[in-house]
Amino acid sequence: MGTIAEGDSSSHSASTPIHPDQQREPGILLHQLETGTTSRSRADYSFPEGGLQAWLVVAGSFSIIAGTFGLISSVGLFQSYWQEHQLSAYTSRDVGWIASVNVFLNLFLGVQVGPLFDRYGPRGLIAAGSVVYVVSLVLLAQCKLYWHFMLVYGVVSGSSSAFLTTTALAVVAHWFERKRGVASGIAFVGSSIGGIAFPLILKPVFERLSWAWAMRLVSLIVLVLLIIGNMCVRARLPPRKGGGTINLKCFLDARFSWCTIGISCFEFVLFGALALLPTWGLGQGFSNQTTFNIIAIYNAGSALGRSFSGYMSDRYGRFNTMILTLIWSLIIAFAIWLPVRTHIVLFYIFAPLFGFGSGSIISMAPVCIGQLCKADEYGQFYGTSYSVVSFAAALTNDRGQGFVAFFGGILILSLASFLMARWACLEYRWQWIVKV
Repeated sequence: MGTIAEGDSSSHSASTPIHPDQQREPGILLHQLETGTTSRSRADYSFPEGGLQAWLVVAGSFSIIAGTFGLISSVGLFQSYWQEHQLSAYTSRDVGWIASVNVFLNLFLGVQVGPLFDRYGPRGLIAAGSVVYVVSLVLLAQCKLYWHFMLVYGVVSGSSSAFLTTTALAVVAHWFERKRGVASGIAFVGSSIGGIAFPLILKPVFERLSWAWAMRLVSLIVLVLLIIGNMCVRARLPPRKGGGTINLKCFLDARFSWCTIGISCFEFVLFGALALLPTWGLGQGFSNQTTFNIIAIYNAGSALGRSFSGYMSDRYGRFNTMILTLIWSLIIAFAIWLPVRTHIVLFYIFAPLFGFGSGSIISMAPVCIGQLCKADEYGQFYGTSYSVVSFAAALTNDRGQGFVAFFGGILILSLASFLMARWACLEYRWQWIVKV
């Protein structure tokens, strides 16, 4: 097997190691690391890497992500409101299961939506998902009982958003390869913008109007965002023959398996932080105003991280960037979040710094997955990976005071998994200075 010479990382292009169905011949890995070749995708397809239509697709994906993941980023505020009003007779754990089911279905159903995207393209999936998703938000305005919220927000909204988020992220891979980190990062900024905007909109609305009118306003905003998404998103690569069905063979690739484990560990922390920060802040004695501010500040830091990491990953390597941002998040969790307790200044310092790290990681994860497959397989690989991730995201329904230290431990497992994935990408020949 050929070895990889150490050198300046900027001299290399984006690395995509050997696809499992290729024979591993001497020198192939070195060639791919130097040329940025995704297995057969560069030979089969060309990528615009820009242009009006390509950036319109990114804008459409941005809008869809803002209306779906952006609203999920505000779920902690929903839970706090439900806890004080409609569902005051239930424990915070019971209320938390509603959001957990939503996130679980959003990610789990990607195992089927991804292959359908590869086979049929984005238009029908986004149109159908948009209609059902907006209807679910309109119906949410009328919910009063626990089972109403679980059915409408947990099941219907979670299932329909799976069609939107999986498709919106997968379609970017049709237009970008060398600049995929930047393009995906910009699309993912939609989640942070939504996470900033929705809390700022909801706070005064909750104070002056009813829950029903607040959700009608949210439904209107989401409708506009999804109309933009439907108008802008276009497929580019031809349908993948034989696609449309679940295929778990990608788990035979050690790189994919380690990467999926690493993403699962981090998503456990991410969705736990988003759901628990408001109630945790109230439990520490902070005011409602502070918890609203923290969510917005957290998402502002996340937006910066998503943009910055995309540029860094295209320049220095996707797995390298992921590992560095995981180390950053670990430092912030143990050095700042753990000692916050009742120190409001530390709370405000923690929010943007941890948001920066988590935003970087969440936007880099799909790009790392895409580096391991052909462009026309990306929907299947992404959906399959995140179907596993969904189980981790659904288990974050914990309100214990020790969860911060526990989350730090899970971040260590995530870092170890991505180190193993990087090692596997290099065929278990560790090199420090190489773009991966």
